[in-house]
Amino acid sequence: MTSLVPRVVLVSRQTEFDGLLAAHGTRGQAAFFLRAREQCLEPLEERHIRQLSAIDSAKRAIPREWSLAQVERQDLDRFLFMPNDIVVAIGQDGLVANLAKYVDEQIIIGVTPEPDRTEGILTSLSVDVLPDLLLDIGRGRATITRRAMVEARLGEAQSLRALNELFVGHRSHQSARYIVRYGGAEEYQSSSGVIVATGTGLTGWAKSILTATRRSAEFDREEQKALFLAREPWPSNVSGCSLTAGQIDAQTPLSLFSRMDEGGVIFADGIEKDFLRFDWGLEATITISDRALHLAV
Repeated sequence: MTSLVPRVVLVSRQTEFDGLLAAHGTRGQAAFFLRAREQCLEPLEERHIRQLSAIDSAKRAIPREWSLAQVERQDLDRFLFMPNDIVVAIGQDGLVANLAKYVDEQIIIGVTPEPDRTEGILTSLSVDVLPDLLLDIGRGRATITRRAMVEARLGEAQSLRALNELFVGHRSHQSARYIVRYGGAEEYQSSSGVIVATGTGLTGWAKSILTATRRSAEFDREEQKALFLAREPWPSNVSGCSLTAGQIDAQTPLSLFSRMDEGGVIFADGIEKDFLRFDWGLEATITISDRALHLAV
């Protein structure tokens, strides 16, 4: 923290109820749209109200002499975070993951408005703890964990960080073609892309791949390690499937060389619109990032 008076930044995302109102104009039309599909608006409206209530409670928890800013997830790439910010993410776990690459040393508090619906990996806290927790952070007395992140670099000019996982592959359902270099070995592969997951990410996308392939992997969310997994590699006369998984750490990076004429991408934490182009001839070097997510617990 700096010597400046803290600013609390509340981050949320549009609810499904908001989206329906934006699409259909009125509550009645949104309800009619769902009824025609044998669905109900009320559960979505209830979740919407719970989120608004959590945001309102979070505002009341902020000390009077501190300042406040609000931003929605879709505007994060245009929002300027300040060194004195304390960021309160109100929503599901994915919101904190989406936020991670936009902050530096700022402390994040993950708050769930719906304890019964969250996995509690990143948004495990109730809004009720905010008054005391904000003061503890301001006084430097809070418990903060440093969640490891991974980073993809394309030369010196372009990079992308992720808290859960990076995806390297084709933007469509076409096969991703690339050369993988890892641990002194090299292989040309054609697959559905490569996932690189942190310890935090092992509970997400990587978990489904590990389950489907009957593999196991476990390391702490703060450990400077990551796991890469090739998705559905295709064995052929020219492509192999022997380098399909491995651990990345400070001594062992992963290098991927694109062999895709066009459509190659690298994106982080499920946000496909925020990507690096990864077309023919580009090399992606994937390492543990020197930055971490500072998460209050």
